[in-house]
Amino acid sequence: MLKPVIFSLLVIAALAAPQNDYTYDLDAAASCDSTQCVLPDCRCSGTSPPTDIDIEQIPQFVFLTFDDAIQQGNYEIYSSLFDNLTNPDGCPVSATFFMSHDYTDYSKVHDLYVKHHEIALHSITHQALTDYWRDITIEQLNREFGDEKVIITTFANIPPESIQGMRIPYLQLSGDNTFQVGKDLNLTYDCSWPTQTFRKPGLWPYTLDYKSNQDCPIGPCPADSIPGMWVVPMIDWTDQANIVCSMVDACVNIPDNTDDLLQWFIDNFNVQYLGNKAPFGFFVHAAYFNADPIHLEAYIKFVDYLQGLNDVFLVTPSTAIKWIKNPVPIGGGGWPECTQIDDLGCDVKVCQLQKDEEVRYMTLCGECPEVYPWLGNPLGIAEN
Repeated sequence: MLKPVIFSLLVIAALAAPQNDYTYDLDAAASCDSTQCVLPDCRCSGTSPPTDIDIEQIPQFVFLTFDDAIQQGNYEIYSSLFDNLTNPDGCPVSATFFMSHDYTDYSKVHDLYVKHHEIALHSITHQALTDYWRDITIEQLNREFGDEKVIITTFANIPPESIQGMRIPYLQLSGDNTFQVGKDLNLTYDCSWPTQTFRKPGLWPYTLDYKSNQDCPIGPCPADSIPGMWVVPMIDWTDQANIVCSMVDACVNIPDNTDDLLQWFIDNFNVQYLGNKAPFGFFVHAAYFNADPIHLEAYIKFVDYLQGLNDVFLVTPSTAIKWIKNPVPIGGGGWPECTQIDDLGCDVKVCQLQKDEEVRYMTLCGECPEVYPWLGNPLGIAEN
């Protein structure tokens, strides 16, 4: 007989993971009809802001995102960067963490959530082969992301509804599967799809109810209608040789001193800020600040620069989507309220666990699992 705690966790896993035969019968997406595709539920892909409000009264959203494991070392950097910072509306500055499972400290995941940051999915295995992600089956996607959602909510002790976004490793989409699985997991958006074409002016977030006009640099991209699933485009930067890059740490021809690096950040930001104010993304991996000290120095100065602009908001994609669904002038009636955090607490434990032939250590909230959580076994229940 199962212990009561294990049984309840199994129920959570069953509710979180979609149950299907791992095939989808979707309708091909038609060209977007703006008379039928209307906010708050639907938005055509395009570069126009979601409102006819004067551009000066449209907020410039900035997404500060980090990929990969959350650990003690980078947690201290994140805390030093963002603690006690607020946006012009008085709400806390929020970053987004597309976290992978291996070597993550789940007590720090909990702490970041409590500090108003967004925790999002980036897979359990973070397989290094892009072919794996391009050809991944729906069943594998459900395990990579559905099981990760169970792991995070269980061992970081945060509410499942707080997890709203996902990013595929290496930005390698798998066509419709990526986005349909995201929808099945009750996510709001995916932020894995770069655009080179829609940089100036930038592409605003949109839904997949209808056919997208976004270019597809890392296909396959979705072709069918997936109503209500939002795409947060990763608008490319350009380096100093005018070569495009989706992740900032993938840019090659960049300045080698702090002040020039800061100016390069600002120049890329201004493409959107002085244009149509499409959300601007500063997308990096967790190791970015370890690669060179000037990265952190310039980043700190860049955040400080943005804090001096009264129409710039450092928020999460889910917060920006709330505004897009109901656009109002900055500070006007109906402006989104600050996100309320439900702190479920964290009883920190360090667990020594078995993963195949390896011993792994896992810091988490709550009780230790029996074995290291992994694909198909997100709760870490030992086989009899």
